[in-house]
Amino acid sequence: MQSVGWSGSSRWSATLASISLVCALATAQDRPPNVVVIMADDMGWTDLGCQGNLGLDTPNLDRLAADGVRFTDAYAAAPVCSPVRAAMLTGLAPARLGITNHIADQRYFLPPDAKLLPAPMLDHLPLKHETLAERLKGAGYATQFIGKWHLAGLWRHGEGRGDTEFYPEHQGFDRNIGGCAYGGPPTFFDPYGIHTLPSRREGEYLPDRLADESIAFVEENKERPFFLCLWPYAVHWPMEAPEDLVRKYVERRNPRIKDPRYAAMIEAFDRSLGRLFDALDEAGLRDDTLVIFTSDNGPYLGVAEPRPLREGKGYLYEGGIRVPMIIRWPRVVKPGRLTGTPTITMDVLPTVLEAAGIDGGVEPCDGVSLMPLLRGEDLDPRPLYWHYPNYAFHRGNRLGAAIRVGEHKLIRYFDDSPPELYNVEVDIGESRDLAAKKPELRDALLVQLDAWLDQVGAQMPIARR
Repeated sequence: MQSVGWSGSSRWSATLASISLVCALATAQDRPPNVVVIMADDMGWTDLGCQGNLGLDTPNLDRLAADGVRFTDAYAAAPVCSPVRAAMLTGLAPARLGITNHIADQRYFLPPDAKLLPAPMLDHLPLKHETLAERLKGAGYATQFIGKWHLAGLWRHGEGRGDTEFYPEHQGFDRNIGGCAYGGPPTFFDPYGIHTLPSRREGEYLPDRLADESIAFVEENKERPFFLCLWPYAVHWPMEAPEDLVRKYVERRNPRIKDPRYAAMIEAFDRSLGRLFDALDEAGLRDDTLVIFTSDNGPYLGVAEPRPLREGKGYLYEGGIRVPMIIRWPRVVKPGRLTGTPTITMDVLPTVLEAAGIDGGVEPCDGVSLMPLLRGEDLDPRPLYWHYPNYAFHRGNRLGAAIRVGEHKLIRYFDDSPPELYNVEVDIGESRDLAAKKPELRDALLVQLDAWLDQVGAQMPIARR
């Protein structure tokens, strides 16, 4: 009878296959994670289904939240865009960087009845700062920037080109698609009028184009660690969206959305991100990709209703600085988690560096790594600070600074009006000023805030003559 079994060569082939599989698994575990950082533009804290706005359809970001951890008390580093973008890339507070407002001609933002002149600020992100992209590139990552940059001066050369020496390709990114000096696109439909994003198909929607570029980058680099920085222009002005979605929200009449075009933009943006998430899954990269989603500031009040938060973009109230934030990394993060631990934009850099196994470096960092939170551990309590000594484009804000310690937040105005103190855990709408009722806490927070402003060398507004 012929024996049934493996021959010696078959056993040796199987052994080699087993060794190869073990080595492949070890390599996958040793390889640092891919990193995808997505920052929406002007998306408010309440502008997602998973954040409680059931009148919006955002299934892909809702799924991202269900698969990861959602932060209820996440904050932008400033109530407007450019400072937040600079803070994310450097881990430095806008006050320390000297970039405290959206980059443009600051004279344009001076109200005619202003009693204070805004603080001076830089009109670009200096090359001296080592960005997150530079750190990751130095560690062997492929790096790509896609979308809105707005960290280079606009007015010197015009035509949206601005100071090209401060573009993403000079800040650690191998390639720049769409990044320029613009704060918003001339239009969301091709041709976009963005000199770093050539026309492809007339009438194509910008988030769809940027998703295609992102997917192509993932497919090209799936065999090596990569960093994709996707900062879509959505959902910034101008309010433009596919007609079918606009009609949908005209009929739906969401009371939290003032402009149906804005709701349509949010769903279209979510739909484009869904294709990117699916591409990560199809490439087998889901478990080994750290995805961070957030927004650069609160919503423009002309299109959205931020309640229960107070005010929106340009204000130091919660509506201007509290933003959605979701992190998914299946290798580390258990799905469906929720945390109320306060976080801020500068936390992104140290979090990504620790995840990638890269030393934090010597430059001061105003953020902390969120890796303990992602692992299910506690994060040590700390104060959060803001400094906004400039006027927003809509000219309604007051110049000031703020601090949050625990459940309390204090806003100090530079026009000598009384400071305001709120318990933002029980009074998220900041409707009950506690400054007169808690004078000791008010004064202690004022001292702490002033000490921080001095420590970071914050530029201050001056009296107008």
